[in-house]
Amino acid sequence: MTGVTGVTGVSSADLLERWDRQQAAYIAEREGRFAAMLDVLDLQCGGEPAVVVDLACGPGSLSFRVLERFPRARVLGVDHDPALLALAREAGERYGDRVAFVDDDLTADGWVERLRAHVGDEPVAGVVSTTALHWLSPAQLVAAYRDARDLLADDGVLLDGDHFRYDHRQPRLRSWAAEHDRRTQEAAFDRGAEPWDTWWSELSARAGYAELVAERDRRFADRPAPEATGVGFRLAALAQAGFAEHGTVWQLFDDFVVYGVA
Repeated sequence: MTGVTGVTGVSSADLLERWDRQQAAYIAEREGRFAAMLDVLDLQCGGEPAVVVDLACGPGSLSFRVLERFPRARVLGVDHDPALLALAREAGERYGDRVAFVDDDLTADGWVERLRAHVGDEPVAGVVSTTALHWLSPAQLVAAYRDARDLLADDGVLLDGDHFRYDHRQPRLRSWAAEHDRRTQEAAFDRGAEPWDTWWSELSARAGYAELVAERDRRFADRPAPEATGVGFRLAALAQAGFAEHGTVWQLFDDFVVYGVA
């Protein structure tokens, strides 16, 4: 992947690759999670989804993997982080009009209607998200799932991959998962993965990005992370949102991919 080079001399492609390495420090078998999601899209959509929507897409890690796996698919990424969206747009230039990244807030009324203007008449075969929707409150999550169901074509599939933490009722699993996370991070940082703050400092040094990072901080200043919820809550939220079928398709300790079929 090529990419625009910023004032620091670091290309968008390089920053995206480093983002992926950093994220893999916090998400064991991250590529396995991605692969499971892509396999489900393939199986449910007959090998070639028309349009896939990536919710809270960040810099486009999953969006670009969808584009590579399905050469005729179109992807719409939605996020409210202006800095990560700018990086995604730079890194996505090689895909031309097969990908677009939209600035919108999943907690705001009307985001689905605004997104439909970008979708056009093509059916939305899949709505996907990874390591993102845990930032929504329980009520906001149910609403986002319901909106995603309404966006999907008949038999379209929603896929949400994230850590769904264990609580006091499963002390051994909770302990094993925490230790597995610790070992994963230790090994990744020993191999040279950079800390979160270092990556963001590099991004901020690119021309025009300091202002975008400042705007990002302003937008999310009053949005503390909600209390973690378990996979049972996600499955209940999918049922509450009206998905005809729902369940899990992948798991590693407390890291899951859940699905819902419209």
